[in-house]
Amino acid sequence: MKNQRLLLLVFTFAFSLLSHAQEPSKMERLMDSHDEVMAKMPNLVKLVGQLQPKVDDSAKGQEYQEAIAALKASNKSMMTWMQGFGERFTADEMMKGKALTAEKKRWLDEEVIKINALTKEINTSIKNAEQLLEL
Repeated sequence: MKNQRLLLLVFTFAFSLLSHAQEPSKMERLMDSHDEVMAKMPNLVKLVGQLQPKVDDSAKGQEYQEAIAALKASNKSMMTWMQGFGERFTADEMMKGKALTAEKKRWLDEEVIKINALTKEINTSIKNAEQLLEL
């Protein structure tokens, strides 16, 4: 009986620790999204290089040119987003979890929407380029 109570106490304590495990903050989730998209940038550049020699005056050549333009626009969108994000938040807020003001919490909500749209834009441009190249 005493062992059962001790075992129950241990399980209760362990469950308590697990249930209090901190889930990632909104900033951490946003930074994870950024990191996932950034990891795709070398592939984006590679695809531009693969498409470029295929551009000509034919209809298919123009499709390659449009895919290149979409990839380059995605890259520019990423650079623009990073610059704007960096102007709104300090490194401590981004990387060390420094508390945000009420205004910055609202900005963070806006940035989550932006990074989600950016992720979609980049993924779409890569997918379209890969389909054109039949990769």
